[in-house]
This record gives sequence, C-alpha cells and structure tokens, in this order.
Amino acid sequence: MIRGVHHLAISTADLDRFVDHYERWFGFERAGAEGGWQPGNARIDQMVGLKDSSARYQMIRLDNLHIEIFQYDSNDPRTVHPRMCDHGITHLCLYCDDVFAEYERLSRLGMEFHCPPGGSAATRATYGRDCDGNVVELLQIVDAGCGFGFETIAMPSARNGEAI
Repeated sequence: MIRGVHHLAISTADLDRFVDHYERWFGFERAGAEGGWQPGNARIDQMVGLKDSSARYQMIRLDNLHIEIFQYDSNDPRTVHPRMCDHGITHLCLYCDDVFAEYERLSRLGMEFHCPPGGSAATRATYGRDCDGNVVELLQIVDAGCGFGFETIAMPSARNGEAI
C-alpha cells in the first residue's frame, strides 16, 4: 500500500552550496550522512538510466518533506528550467504561516521573487527562485475550509488504516 510521498529529488551543479541555501533560507536540515557512488556501479547505472554515472548526494528534510540533492560528476549534466506551462514537475511549494513575512525575510537573504505575495479568499502565495533557479512557491492558506488545508491532511494509521 502506498502511504504518501517520501521525497523528491533535485540535481545541482554544487551540492554544498545548494544544501547550505536550503538550510539557511528554508530551515531544512541534513537527514543522514552524505553519500555517493563512483563509475562502474551497474545497479545504480541501471536504476538511473545512465552509463558510467557517478554522483554525490545528500538527503535534507523539513518536517515531513525530504529532498534528495544530487551532484552528478558524470554524463554531462545540463541546467534545465522548465516554464510553468511545460510538462513535468515545475515547482516546489513550501507552506508558510505568514507568506508576507517569509517573502520579506527571503528577499533580504537574496531570493529573487517573480512578484510580491497576493491571492484569493483561500490562499496567499508567491513564486520565487532558489539558488539554482528552480521555482519555489511560498503558500499560506487563509481559509481552512478550502479543501486542501495543510493541517487537515489525514494520515493513514500504520495499525489499521484509520485516519489519525
């Protein structure tokens, strides 16, 4: 039975810089030791669909969200920034208690935003760019009855499948 999302993964040209930014900007922390592999690991090559791959990685976490950060040292990695309308994953959304305060704090730290926060009756949000140019949304839900409130997500119990 699938129980939820464990992590997403982001590839970067500079693992140390990226992890440092996510720790300072967003409050992530390292989850476990740094890892990696060298060329010649057939199992990993098959899993990632690359030949003679090598990389370093670090898992970071913020509450229930884990992000696995990879720095590939092989296979000619390229920087790709899909537009919001392009197919595939386009952004990471971080929930905030006060999107306006986070916008101000992160702007002072150097995060560039597309616009100031704004929104509807249910939400306040803005999009910005992390240190690699990936889109990060800051979201505040102001109407708990909107149907996708952060605190209202029922988690399945490991014991009997009942929501807890």
